[in-house]
Formats: sequence, C-alpha cells, structure tokens
Amino acid sequence: MSAPNVPHPSALVAKAKKTFIGLPSPLGYVAGVGRGATGFTTRSDIGPARQATDVSDERHAAPPKRRKKDDEDDETDLNESNYDEFTGYGGSLFNKDPYDKDDEEADAIYDAVDERMDEKRKEYREKKLKEELERYRAERPKIQQQFSDLKRDLVQVSKDDWDNLPEVGDARNRKQRAPRAEKFTPLPDSVLGRSLGGESVHSIDASSGLASIVPGTASMAPGMVTPSGDLDLRKIGQARNTLMNVKLNQVSDSVSGQTVVDPKGYLTDLQGMIPNFSSDINDIKKARLLMKSVRETNPQHPPAWIASARLEEVTGKLQNARNLIMKGCEACPNAEDVWLEAARLQPPDTAKGVVAQAVRQLPNSVRLWLKAADLELELKGKRRVFRKALELQPNSVRLWKAAVELEEAEDARILLSRAVECCPTAVELWLALARLETYENARKVLNKARENVPTDRQIWLSAAKLEEANDNAPMVVRIVERAIASLSANGVEINREFWLKDAVQCERAGSALTCQAVITAVIGYGVEEEDRKSQWMEDAEACAAQGAVECARAIYAHALAAYPSKKSIWLAAAYFEKSHGTRESLETLLQQAVLHCPRAEVLWLMGAKSKWLARDVPAARSILSMAFQANPNSEEIWLAAVKLESENNEYERARKLLSKARSSAPTPRSVAARAAGTAVCLPQRGASLELICKSWLVTAAAFNRFFRRTCYRG
Repeated sequence: MSAPNVPHPSALVAKAKKTFIGLPSPLGYVAGVGRGATGFTTRSDIGPARQATDVSDERHAAPPKRRKKDDEDDETDLNESNYDEFTGYGGSLFNKDPYDKDDEEADAIYDAVDERMDEKRKEYREKKLKEELERYRAERPKIQQQFSDLKRDLVQVSKDDWDNLPEVGDARNRKQRAPRAEKFTPLPDSVLGRSLGGESVHSIDASSGLASIVPGTASMAPGMVTPSGDLDLRKIGQARNTLMNVKLNQVSDSVSGQTVVDPKGYLTDLQGMIPNFSSDINDIKKARLLMKSVRETNPQHPPAWIASARLEEVTGKLQNARNLIMKGCEACPNAEDVWLEAARLQPPDTAKGVVAQAVRQLPNSVRLWLKAADLELELKGKRRVFRKALELQPNSVRLWKAAVELEEAEDARILLSRAVECCPTAVELWLALARLETYENARKVLNKARENVPTDRQIWLSAAKLEEANDNAPMVVRIVERAIASLSANGVEINREFWLKDAVQCERAGSALTCQAVITAVIGYGVEEEDRKSQWMEDAEACAAQGAVECARAIYAHALAAYPSKKSIWLAAAYFEKSHGTRESLETLLQQAVLHCPRAEVLWLMGAKSKWLARDVPAARSILSMAFQANPNSEEIWLAAVKLESENNEYERARKLLSKARSSAPTPRSVAARAAGTAVCLPQRGASLELICKSWLVTAAAFNRFFRRTCYRG
C-alpha cells in the first residue's frame, strides 16, 4: 500500500511567499521604527536623516496636565445663580451648537408623539391596573368587605336587642385593673436632721427669690431649705396681685391725664402682641438658616433680602426685619423692590427718609416717586413731589395721570396740554384733554391725537361721541365709516367682538347714535353669508341679556334691512320691542312687518291686540279687516275678531262673524262651528261667548282627531 501524496515543505514556503518581497521600500521608511528605532546620518549625507513626514521619535505621549483645584471648583459651582432648568449647574455641553427654535420644535414633536403613544397604551394600562386591583382585593379584602355578611344579619336585630347591648367596659385583666402600689422615695438624712432641729421657713427672700431661714436660725445655702407648713401660698398670691394692681394704677394715667395703659385690657393687649404664626419653631430656624445661606451666597439678589425681612416680620421680629432690609438696600442699591419694601417696613417718618435716599439712588424709578407722593399727607407736598418727578421723568404716563388727578379742572387742562407734548402716544391723555376743552378745541385735540396715533379706535369713537353730544347726527355715521376705512388702511384688524363691546360701552355712556353707527358698520365683518341670520340673532340676544337695548335694536334693524321678508326676524324684533320697548315702537314695527310679510297672521294679531289693550277698538277692527283682506278665510283672524266683539259686548257682531265663518271657512273647524252653532244664541240664556268659543274649539279638536283616524284607516 503506497503512502499518501504529501507536499514537500519547500513547496509550502514557496506558496506562502509575500508579495512585497523584492519591491523598493516606500518613501520615508525606516526599519524598526515600530520598536523605537531611528534613522542615522553619515558624513557623506547632507541634511537630516529624517524628514518632516517621518514618524515621531517620541515613544510615549506627554502626561496630561493636572487641573488645578480652583478650576474644578469653578466647573462644579453649585450656586443657585449658576443653575439652569434645561442645562443644570455645569452649563450646556453643546455651547457651540446652541438650543435653537428648530431643536425646540423637534422636542415638541417628540413630546406630542410620546403623548399620542401614551394615549394608545392608556386603555391597556388602565385595564391591567384594574385587573391587578381586583386580584389584590380578592386576595386581601377590606375589613368592610369581610364583615359585609355580618352587617346584613344586623337587619334581623330587634330594637330591644339593641337596647340590651352591654356598655363598653374595661376589658383588661384583673392584674392590669388593680391599682399599682405607690412608690415612695426616702428623704436624705440631712433633710430629716434639719427637720428635727426645728428650723422653719415662712418668708421669701426678695433679692434671690429663694427660701431663706428665719433670723436666729442656722445659716444655710439658698435653695436648700424645704418649706414647712407655716408658709401660706394663698396670701403670697394675694400680695402679688395687690402689687400688680398698684403698679398698673400708677402707669394708667400720665401727668396730662391721657390714658397710657388700660388696666382691664392689659393682659389682652399683651396677648395681642404675641406674633400670630402657626409654624413650628424649628421650621422658623430652618427658614432663617436657609435665608442666611441665600444672602451669603448671592448678596446682590434682591428677593433674598425681601424674603428674609418678611420672615422676620411674620415671626414678630419687626426691628430685625427693618435692619435686614436696610442691609439689603446697602447690598442692592439699584433694586427698586428692596427700597419699596424698606419703605413699607419703616414708620412713616423714617419711611420718608428711606424713599428720599432711594430716589437719589434711582431717580428714574416711577414706583419710588409714587411711593414718595403717597407718604406725603398734605396735598401741597404731593404736588411738589410730582413736579420734581416730572422734571426727571417727563415721559412717564403714570406720573402725569397721578399729577393731573390732584389738580382742578383749569390746572389739569394746562398740565394735560404739556403731558401730550411729552407723551404724544398716550391716548388716555389726549382723551382727557379733549374732555376738558371746548367743542372746537376738542375737535382740534382729537385731530392731533389721530395724527400721532393713527391706529387707535378710541380716538375715533370719542370724536363720534363729541359730535353726537353737540347734536351733529350726520357727522356721527360719517366719522365711524371713516374710522373703519382709516384703520384698515393703517393695517389694523377690524375685530368684530371688540367693536361690539365698544358699542355697548357707548350706549352705557349715553351715546345711542354712536352705538347704532358702530353696529351698522361692523355687524357684517367676518361673518359668512349663510351664517349671517343666525349670528345676528345671537348677537341681538347677547346684547339684550347685557341690558344694551339700543345695540340689540340696531342689530334687529340691520337684519331686517338685509332680510325684509323673514318672518322669524320680524317676530323676534316684535317680541323684543314688546319686552324692552314702548307701545308706540311696537306698533310702528308691526306696521312695517305686515307690509313685508302680509301672510304672517301672528303679526296682524299682535298689532290688533296692541290696539285693543290701548282701548282703541276701532283701530283694532281696522287692523283685523285688513288682515281679512290679506288672509281670507283665516280661522285665527275669525276667532280674534269674534273675541274682540265679545269682549266689547257686541254680541250681534259676534253672531254675524260666526255665521259668516261657518259658511265661508271650508275647514274641519268650520264644520265643528256648525256643530256648535246652536250655542250661538246662548248669551241670551246666561252663557258667555267665551264658553261658546271654547266649546267650538273642543268640538273642532275632537273632529280633527276623528278625521285623522278615518284617513289613516282608509
């Protein structure tokens, strides 16, 4: 058997021959550079043996520099002022790539996606939680559930059994109920020895407040004497009360006779001086420590000083609060709130000095000047403060308004003329000046105001009110129309809701024409064509609910002008006039209504009833006759005419109308009228025509039911 064909080792070496053998070395190659070898030069070489592209000779990198402790402290600054809600204490790691609006929008999208996914899992999570709760309750039921069956059996317990239930007693065992033996502590021998010596104590040492020995007895250290039975504590209490009454009587009246101390309410006043706070003393100490830490950490933080002062104020340490807030004023001299808090805590006389120092430090603070004026008791002093404040802050609207409120009409007009020069964009100042001027000057003032503030609608409305107050009605509508056009040209959005509110305010101010002009101008803004009727009816009802009668009347008028043939709008307007208007306005509206909607029987009947209630029977008959012409053979109008005649004791007219109605009205009710026609002459027999009409209507209703049943069966 021959041996297998095994290749020779030389053949394997030949096959494993590397491809780079025999090739030239690459540029800059140095043998053994990976083991730290370097190139060398000879005298025949020119220049360095290593080039700039060669590998570095350094086998190990330089050790990193250690940070200083101060740098580490700066990086880990845990001060509250260094805290950011988003990046934490150490700042953001991505300062070179800040958090911009795109990142914020992306975070919002991710949050919305998370909320959406959470909503999808909510049902499953709640279901699982409910199952776990039921399983837990099944394993560990409540005590109430455990005794539910026993509670049901309590229904069978009678009242006598309830009354015979024994009272709750002491359920402890006999040993626990037995009184414990009294324990006596034996006295020292020294005490017994002193007692045998006959020493007794029956006086109080006023200097030390401790028991002292009667003269003639052996001397003894204070506090080491045991009182004997000779000491009468009741008399000591009486003497103390007597002494206190004497002192109170001495200080109750001063030399001038003015009462200084109330003897009866002395203890009550002392109780009132105790600070009323329910917090624990330990909590207050912790709060003080926390406030102290905040102040020391950041002394230039105004809220820390204010909070510390208020903490002391709440705990009754008012002087400490004043001292703290004055230190805060020194630490934060440019903090307006700290100065105001200091002025609040100080007494009035001291507060003036604090505010004076504050306005010297912050002369541009409006709130400090207002506080300074508030501390002045005389009107002259307040005016002087405002004059000084306006010299330093002539552009403050609040200061001008406060200063104007202290002046009379003429002086206020002069001040306002100067105020509008310093604050040309303050609409309130322009309007106040226009109210104090005459008609011609007010028009000029409002024109100047409109030039300085072309985007404010209140100036236009004030101009319209001014024209209405001076009986220039045509100019009112023109001003409102020009206002809408001018504001639209200046890029102001015509907000319908705001203008409607302004119309209500105009009506409450007594400017009815301006109110109606505003309603007519803006009622159609922002409303679709198909929604106009319903929207206008809602607006009218809302205005009526607010008590704005003229606004609602203007809305109904505009709606009727746009939809003159709508019966529902006429009815709504009529009911509105009936509730909020007069009889004349209602009749005028109904006269216009029947012209546009002659087939609306309700409108005719409302007009006739209004005339009848006014005791104008001929006018009511005239309206019903015109209603007959517009609505021939109308049962409602026939019945109204019969009722009108019967109420006025015109029975012959009523019989004729009923006879004509039975013969001419081909309706089931007319057939019922024939059935009830035998009762027409009943008024002569003692029955009223109202009873006849009621029997007619009852018979007609019965006939209608019979007729419907017959039709349905057929």
